[in-house]
Amino acid sequence: MLKKLMASALAVMLAFGAVTATGTSPAEAGRGGRIAAGVAAGIIGLGVLGAMAHARDRHYRDYDEVCYRGPRECGWVGRRCFINRYGEEVCRGGRWNCWRDTVCE
Repeated sequence: MLKKLMASALAVMLAFGAVTATGTSPAEAGRGGRIAAGVAAGIIGLGVLGAMAHARDRHYRDYDEVCYRGPRECGWVGRRCFINRYGEEVCRGGRWNCWRDTVCE
């Protein structure tokens, strides 16, 4: 909840700062003032939309299922093995790699 409030407060402060910094005066009746106001409105709008999109709750998995990282395993990856004419297994190439599988219960 605090994360949502902080994101919204940050968006409001950003919008207020942008409006204050790019405020137009009556003497700026030319085209430059309207362009600056349009750019500021666009930045504010994108900031608010970004904060709203980030603040949404996203539930992609079933919370009854608990997942964690399993034990570290290491082994050869991309290796080519064959049996030579003497009946021995010969392996070449590849690389030694370590990984941790995700275990869900």
